[in-house]
Amino acid sequence: MISVAPMMDWTDRHCRYFMRQISPRAFLYTEMVTANAIHYGDARSLLRYDASEHPIAIQLGGSDPVLMADAAGLAAEAGYDEININVGCPSDRVQSGQFGACLMAQPELVARCYGDMQSAADVPVTVKTRIGIDDQDSDEFFMRFIDTVAAAGCRKFIVHARIAILEGLSPKENRSVPPLNYERVYQLKQARPELEIVINGGITAIDHVDAVLQHVDGAMIGRQAYHHPWFLAELERHFNPAFEPPSRREVIEKMVPYIEQELEGGERLGRITRHMVGLFAGMPGARAWRRYLSENAYRDGASVEVLFEALDAMPVAA
Repeated sequence: MISVAPMMDWTDRHCRYFMRQISPRAFLYTEMVTANAIHYGDARSLLRYDASEHPIAIQLGGSDPVLMADAAGLAAEAGYDEININVGCPSDRVQSGQFGACLMAQPELVARCYGDMQSAADVPVTVKTRIGIDDQDSDEFFMRFIDTVAAAGCRKFIVHARIAILEGLSPKENRSVPPLNYERVYQLKQARPELEIVINGGITAIDHVDAVLQHVDGAMIGRQAYHHPWFLAELERHFNPAFEPPSRREVIEKMVPYIEQELEGGERLGRITRHMVGLFAGMPGARAWRRYLSENAYRDGASVEVLFEALDAMPVAA
């Protein structure tokens, strides 16, 4: 029902491990991994995750059905619970590789990728898409894309309820400038009730989650979950009143063994704690916590003690 969006440079394995300490049930997604990188690079490293991250989906980027199927097969062998095709990213780099949002204009190719990937994987293959691209912003264009891919067998679509402007807007602007159009997503669910539809885009409050779930099957949270990760604990408690969230200090303490293991393997502390700076967002002392981590986590030899020093630097007890 609740998932955390794939976000480039953000939802890496350290981020996902941290989020899992806050929310035991949210469906986590990796940042996009390209099929080319898996095929030609270090697949084992790219597919790495911690078992505690389940349920977890990997998002794959690409447009070559053979490479996408190969990547899907390896991801399924690695134990991912879902494999998601990126048909939503608007960046120039992604477009130059002929995948991401520009693939909305080639639904038959997406359908072929889906079919080959699902044949190679024994877990569900899904699609994350926009509601349109550039001047192709109509219900007809959107439904043709959905129906073409659904005809190949796809049963779950995650829809970012904005069009993508492929020329003239940056990826950052594409996350906020095109207006949200939830109605198009709601109409999709009404017209195709047999499909599982998850909505994404601009969801920042519990009452907003409740509102969209009146129309679709799930809500995907993006920037709100990253910048205000405690929102995930609030959602857990909202949908499961018996859930007792840990304190923020307890979350930090639960991160310590993981961080120490990663540091022993050669990781830098700041690569992990950069995802934790929002832990106290909206609370007294949040600025001091954020500043101390930002200034000290990248020091040579920085250890988990930096986390507790950051707590001590806060003007109120955490």
